[in-house]
Amino acid sequence: MQLRHRGPDKGKKMPTGKYPLRHLARFILLGLYTGTRAGAIASASWKQGAGRSFVDLDAGRFHRLAEGKRKTNKRQPVVRLPDHIVAHMRRWQRTPRPGKGPPEERMPEYVVEWQGKPVASVKTAFASAMELAELDESASPHTLRHTAATWLMMEGVDLWKAAGFLGMTVKVHEGVYGHHPDFQGEPANALKNRRRKPVSLVKPLVRPNYTPDAPERLDVFYTTISSR
Repeated sequence: MQLRHRGPDKGKKMPTGKYPLRHLARFILLGLYTGTRAGAIASASWKQGAGRSFVDLDAGRFHRLAEGKRKTNKRQPVVRLPDHIVAHMRRWQRTPRPGKGPPEERMPEYVVEWQGKPVASVKTAFASAMELAELDESASPHTLRHTAATWLMMEGVDLWKAAGFLGMTVKVHEGVYGHHPDFQGEPANALKNRRRKPVSLVKPLVRPNYTPDAPERLDVFYTTISSR
């Protein structure tokens, strides 16, 4: 839908063959399924180069730190791309930009482009999408990163692995998102589905250190150990 600015339908939202928010759809997919910060998504390119973060589709990896950019406390480690995102990106890579001229001259250089150039920001597009979806919640492109982290916590992914995927410390990941009880699903189910150890019903009549005032108690502990 697009707002008409002229003609008899001026001021009305009408169907259009144009897709002004297509670049935002790509941005949202990368933000949700990689948890990558907005700046690294905006500079993501199929080709290595100064100022670009690099998407290696052959290896299925996203080198989020732009070439020539120094490392900071905001970690941007190399991340493995989900298989379904790789499939999308391969299609994007071979889809020419809209316009005139031979297709081979209109091939995209960046993952997310606007009018043939890398996007500087998607804040305006994001706000437009929120309005079109009639959402009143306060959200920004960075919300996608929070959503990815929350989903990982809710799925019970190991804290160390999730933090490494997102590019944050375990302390930050657990401190900010650890209030979601769903990440405790593994220990909760371990208690429910534990395998009981057989306990003999035959007890010796004489036990060491046994006194009538202090009967021996049998405590069975079930411990679930997960290596990080």
